[in-house]
Amino acid sequence: MVMLFKSVLVLLLLFIIFNLGRALYIMVRGDNSVPMSRFLGRRVALSGLVVLLLLIALAMGWIAPHPRPY
Repeated sequence: MVMLFKSVLVLLLLFIIFNLGRALYIMVRGDNSVPMSRFLGRRVALSGLVVLLLLIALAMGWIAPHPRPY
């Protein structure tokens, strides 16, 4: 179960990077057919989903934070 959760997190993070790259490409190219905010909005929504999933996994005990910050 933990490995599946980590795989989903990695895939979500890769999709976030992909959306950020698409927005960068549209911004640099100046293409107005697809708004850049679509991809940036997806990135923000998926980032929120990742944070929510991390909080749920932490509460359920699937992952554990480091006991000390150093």
